[in-house]
Amino acid sequence: MSPPLLFVDDDRAFSSLGAAALQREGYAVTLARSLHEARAALARLTPALVVLDRRLPDGDGLTFLSELKSHVPGAGVVMVTAHGDIASAVDAVRAGAADYVAKPVELADLVLRVRRALDTGRLKDRLAAAEAELSGRRRLIPPASAAMQRVLAALERIAASPRSAVLLLGETGAGKEMLARHLHALSFQNEDTPFVHVNCAALPEQTVESELFGHEKGAFTDARTTRRGLVEVAHGGTLFLDEVGELPLGLQAKLLTFLDSGRFRRLGGTTEHSSSARIVAATNRDLPALMARGEFREDLWFRLGVFRIDIPPLRERHEDILPLAEGILADLRRELGRKDAMLGARARARLATYPFPGNVRELRNIIERALVMESGPELELDVLQGGKPMPSLAAAVPDMDPESFVLAGPPRALEDVERLYTRWVLERLGGRRMEAAKVLGLSYPTFLKRLGEGS
Repeated sequence: MSPPLLFVDDDRAFSSLGAAALQREGYAVTLARSLHEARAALARLTPALVVLDRRLPDGDGLTFLSELKSHVPGAGVVMVTAHGDIASAVDAVRAGAADYVAKPVELADLVLRVRRALDTGRLKDRLAAAEAELSGRRRLIPPASAAMQRVLAALERIAASPRSAVLLLGETGAGKEMLARHLHALSFQNEDTPFVHVNCAALPEQTVESELFGHEKGAFTDARTTRRGLVEVAHGGTLFLDEVGELPLGLQAKLLTFLDSGRFRRLGGTTEHSSSARIVAATNRDLPALMARGEFREDLWFRLGVFRIDIPPLRERHEDILPLAEGILADLRRELGRKDAMLGARARARLATYPFPGNVRELRNIIERALVMESGPELELDVLQGGKPMPSLAAAVPDMDPESFVLAGPPRALEDVERLYTRWVLERLGGRRMEAAKVLGLSYPTFLKRLGEGS
């Protein structure tokens, strides 16, 4: 599909020739002869790029630039200035224009600058998408509830002590990884400081010690070279141990030693190494109950809990539901190509009454599902009909067994279908992840990747 362009210039000869040149390149061009016409056009379309004249009959294009960027922040702008007016060009770039051309304009030069500005915009989108993917496709949305505001205030205080261990406790999907990343960002100003996320439940029991602490050459059959562990990789930054309650007892003792001294030995080695990585651990398990059964070390519980943060479930902080929903929707719109989608009144009402047993992760899944299944610009979140999620996607197809997995609508990429089916199986099994992975015949790391949570 041709990217839509808006050409705003009152010089009829230049704008007509310029629009024709851009249309020959395959762009869909809308012409506007004034700021009034430009505003009317923006009410109808979302341009990928705007060619904007500085001198217009009803105002200054440079003054309009800030209004334009606030209305369509993702649009590139090529400013048209008078010949030799370098100061205006500099001001335009500072105000957010991607480039500028000076009159009289060579049409070939105009086409080149438009193409370059669009390519730059697409590159920024790809980089933003890659950064979102690397960070779990999530960003911290400021909470409205007092409970979560207290959590963030505690993290800000803890950030001043970047060596002390932190233990995040909360239900599945409550946002423990997001808060760990937020603490990391507060603690370290350098963006290159490592944040290493380890899902302890996904580590094979035979290699878990090697993964965390590394190994020396010859330590075991396949140890052909020396390898650094994730504790070393995270040196100077944060090592996030998700689902820490799944660590084997023997490795818990080695982790305790590292927490006490910052020193460790690689598997099969005799030399001590050190790392200044801060350990942030998280679990949804009842650790005191595990301790009572001898499955978790009491001394590790006390050492990890120097700073213990209890994260309230989403059902106990209703004020956060709508802000989170809006923020998640904003993140997913570009990813799924639904820039016009918004939450309707019915969707907001349903969100306000739903208990969210799966917490923030479930909220994200609900919105993603609505973006896929609901075609209109105003989402109603039909998945929450009757105050509970529908048991499967079969409800979208009449006369289908509600226990069946059915994906209605146009054909989808196989990767999307696999992800949706994996989530459907997880729903059917009440959120029991290890059991869902076993039913699907997948290793746990592969299962997480299918959910979109693995690395």
